[in-house]
Amino acid sequence: MAIEKSKCQGDELNRFGSNADHDKGIMRKQLYLSIVFTLLAGVGLVSAQDATPTPTASPTPPPMTAPDTQNVKPENLQGVPSIAPNYKSEDRSLPDLGRVGVDMTEQKPLTVREAIAMALENNKDIEVTRQNVKIAEFDLKAARGAYEPRFAGQTYYEKTKNPVFSFFAGGPNFSLDQSNIVGNAGITGLIKPTGGSFSVQANNTRNTTNNIFTSVNPTYTSNLTFGFTQPLLRGRAFDQNRRTIEVAKKNLSLTDEQFRQRTIEIITNVQRAYWDLTFALRNLQVQRDGIRDAKQQLEHNKRLVEEGQLAPIDIVAAETQVANFEQAVYDALNNVTVAENTLKNLVSPDRNNQIWTESVLPTDPVDADIPVTTLNDALTAAMQNRPELEVNQTQKEINAIDQKFYKDQTKPQIDLVANYTLAGAAGTFNPNVVNPIGSGNSTLALNQVIGRVNGLTPDQTPINPVIVTPPPALPEYLVGGYSQALGNLFGNRYPSFRVGVQFNLPLFGDKTSRAQYGRSKVEGERLQTQREQLEQNIQVDVRNALQMMRTAEARLRAAAIARENSEKQYESEQRKLDAGQSDVYKVLDRQTALTTARSNELRAQTELNKAIADLQRATGNSLKANNVEARLRH
Repeated sequence: MAIEKSKCQGDELNRFGSNADHDKGIMRKQLYLSIVFTLLAGVGLVSAQDATPTPTASPTPPPMTAPDTQNVKPENLQGVPSIAPNYKSEDRSLPDLGRVGVDMTEQKPLTVREAIAMALENNKDIEVTRQNVKIAEFDLKAARGAYEPRFAGQTYYEKTKNPVFSFFAGGPNFSLDQSNIVGNAGITGLIKPTGGSFSVQANNTRNTTNNIFTSVNPTYTSNLTFGFTQPLLRGRAFDQNRRTIEVAKKNLSLTDEQFRQRTIEIITNVQRAYWDLTFALRNLQVQRDGIRDAKQQLEHNKRLVEEGQLAPIDIVAAETQVANFEQAVYDALNNVTVAENTLKNLVSPDRNNQIWTESVLPTDPVDADIPVTTLNDALTAAMQNRPELEVNQTQKEINAIDQKFYKDQTKPQIDLVANYTLAGAAGTFNPNVVNPIGSGNSTLALNQVIGRVNGLTPDQTPINPVIVTPPPALPEYLVGGYSQALGNLFGNRYPSFRVGVQFNLPLFGDKTSRAQYGRSKVEGERLQTQREQLEQNIQVDVRNALQMMRTAEARLRAAAIARENSEKQYESEQRKLDAGQSDVYKVLDRQTALTTARSNELRAQTELNKAIADLQRATGNSLKANNVEARLRH
């Protein structure tokens, strides 16, 4: 900042100085003109008025701003900090040529198909996709479970003691004791074809009481109820449970297609990583051979220097060539490690697997078979095999299910309801029962009833008795225990039947259901648009992949010719050097070109192999071409 400020101040001072000089020049010019006009007026050539010229106003100096450009040449650039001036490395020893964490002598031969099999078995993405499919299977089982009948029930013992304040409550000493043993059970379920529901409920009770007005004690009651509900409009053709099952089926198909799509991606990635490692290892060999050739050339140059055919400086050029190739070997070794780690990451189950310490050795021949296909055949295969289209089709089928459901939800909700109940009861006659309202031969008085309720003895019976009669005897079919109650129940002695219609209608139209139905229709249109876009993108993908394969094939042919010609040129240049018709620099250039050509030839071949893998992916034939069957369920 200080440097820039000083410079700006200097520029401002320069501008001020230039403006002052300009003003002085104008003043001198005016003085000179004034003298000239005065002399002319003295000789009568001009008038005295003309001899006094009108003074010219001084121009307003321009505003002071920093210039946009300073026209500084690169070699005159100022303000560059000095970092490590005159740096030179004096260490001439080469570091250890090894692989981090890998024993290069412990090699693991590996083919493409073996690598693909390991990746499909161990790759974490594939495992996650498998788990997603299993989750979808459980979702389908859970959805189907809605139609499994449910058995529910309860049983308990209950004893109560409540205060009473009226003798008509029947409790002596102003308290009423009761005990119950209850056992209830029932079955409920849904009817899938019609959307209806059914229920069967059984209730059983044993009741014991100290109520003096109870004719039967203990009592056994039992009833069996059959219920049925059938939707007449909404929910009859399609309901939420059936929708959930159908969507779960489609989701299972969707996860299958997603698994297939992910499998194709993994296969393509493994193939590309495999060929990248193949090239990296081949390039390492080429660079190693380049060092050998460079050292041979260095020894050859030394002999020529000793013979006087080359200058000593030519040895330096050859030594530089050796150093450059040594650096290229280290770069090539680093590329091998990176490519190998990429492949291992795809095929290894975890970070502790033994493959991480081994040196992977690709064994497949690099000259893969080139598929013969036309654009129309490739596009047809892609439209039939690409999982993306299957995924989109499944999504459209799920949307059709949603449209069917939401359309059904717009109907009125009217249900047919029917119930049929069987009842049974039995008990033991209570000899101590009191009937305060009967009449007949009994001499029991109402006042005696009141006395018994209040705990009075017979001697304390009030006067003015009211004559009552004992209660009538129980029918024989009501006398007994729980088995008699069940007999009465299944004998259908006390049936009940009810049938009717229940409805639930919105007062101002079902806006929610109509909105959901409209949304599902728009979603279907969106999925159709997506499919059209997918088909177009697939077409572009196939075209590019096919063109890339053909370009890679042509590049391989050109690389092979270039490598062959580079060998000839290098050998020719060496002969010229020995004959004194060339110099060492041309030989070294030819040597570098030959090394590059050898590397480029295999790069072109591996790029062709990767292009073939990309074409398999683009057409959806990766599984078939590599004999892989993506099957998760049996």
